[in-house]
Amino acid sequence: MYIKDNNIIEKDIKSVAKNNNLLLNNKIICGDCNEVLASLPSDSIDLIITSPPYFQQREYCGKIGIGNESTIDEYIENLISIFYQCVRVIKNTGSVVFNIGDKYVNGSLLLVPYRFAIEAQKEYSVKLINEVIWHKINPTPKQVTNKLIPSNEPFFIFTKSNDYYFNKNAFLEYKDKYSNKKKKIGNDIGKKYFELIDKSDLSKEQKELAKKELNNVIKEVKDGTIDSFRMKIKGLHALPYGGQAGGRLTQIENNGFTIIKIYGNSMRMDFIESTVESIKGNIHPAVFPEFVIQEFIKMLSNENDIVLDPFVGSGTTAIASKKLNRKYLGIDIHKEYVEYANKRINECNTELTEIFI
Repeated sequence: MYIKDNNIIEKDIKSVAKNNNLLLNNKIICGDCNEVLASLPSDSIDLIITSPPYFQQREYCGKIGIGNESTIDEYIENLISIFYQCVRVIKNTGSVVFNIGDKYVNGSLLLVPYRFAIEAQKEYSVKLINEVIWHKINPTPKQVTNKLIPSNEPFFIFTKSNDYYFNKNAFLEYKDKYSNKKKKIGNDIGKKYFELIDKSDLSKEQKELAKKELNNVIKEVKDGTIDSFRMKIKGLHALPYGGQAGGRLTQIENNGFTIIKIYGNSMRMDFIESTVESIKGNIHPAVFPEFVIQEFIKMLSNENDIVLDPFVGSGTTAIASKKLNRKYLGIDIHKEYVEYANKRINECNTELTEIFI
C-alpha cells in the first residue's frame, strides 16, 4: 500500500487509519478503494462523489481494477461492494454521488447506470433523491450511421437519511445573475386580477380579502421583495393539484383565492450542461469536468467538510474541493494517477472553473 502527499509516504494503511486526522485531511491514497474504505471509520465523510471506471470502455494503466470484469453482473457486483463501504462511511447528513456510463454490446445498450441504481437501492437502505443528467455539449463523435451520438450521463445522488445537507440555491447559482435582472414595473400591475375578482362569484367578504392581499403582493413586487406573482381565483382558474392543509387548494376552498409568489431565482432542475474537459498533458483517459463537480460540491457540502473520491483518477474532485475550501480524500489503485493527481493539486490556482457554452 502506498500513500503520497508532499513527500509523506506510508506503506501500511492500517497504521495510518489509527490516525484519522492524518487520513481524513487532504490526502491522495494509492490502493484498492475497497481496502482503503474499509479502514475508514463509519459516519466520517460529508460527501462522496466519484465516477468509477466504465465497464469494458477504457484502458486504465493496465487491466486491473474495476471495469475489466468479464460480465456486466460481475461489474455491478463489484460496484455494489464499494458502494456499501461508501454508505457506511458517509454521515447521516451526507450524500453519495455516483456517475456511471453506459455500454453497447451487440448493438444494444446495457443500461449499466440504471442496473447499478436499482441494485444499490435493493441491497441497502438508501434513498435516491435525484438523478442529475449531465449533458455534454461537445460529445465524442461516433462513426456509426445507425445510432444517435450519446451525449448524456447520469449522476445519481444517494442519501441514507432524510437529514441530508442540501443547498439547492448553490447549484448553478450563476443563472440567477440572468434571472434577477431589474425589470420595469408598470402602473397596471395586477389590474387584470382586480377585474377578475369583481367578475367572480366570491362573496363580498372574500372579494375584499382578495383585493387586500392583491394590493399587499403588488407592493412586494414594487419594493423588490419578490419578482412577480400569480393569482388563482375560485371558479375562474383551474384548481391546483393536492389538498394538504395549508396548501393552495385549501386556501382556494377557504378564501376563494390563492396567491403564488415568485422570487426570481432560476429553477433548479436535474440537468447540467458542460463541455467535455480536455487537460493539456493529461495521462488519464476519462476526466469529468471540474465545473460539474464543483456544482455538486457546492450543493451537497459546507466549507471544511470532507469530500471523498474513491476513484480519484486525475484528481478533479480533490482540486474542486480545495478551491471550494473543503478537505479532500482521494483513492486510486494506480500509482501513476496518484502522482499525477498530486501534481495537479499542488499546481492548481484558487479560481473556480466557469461554464463555457
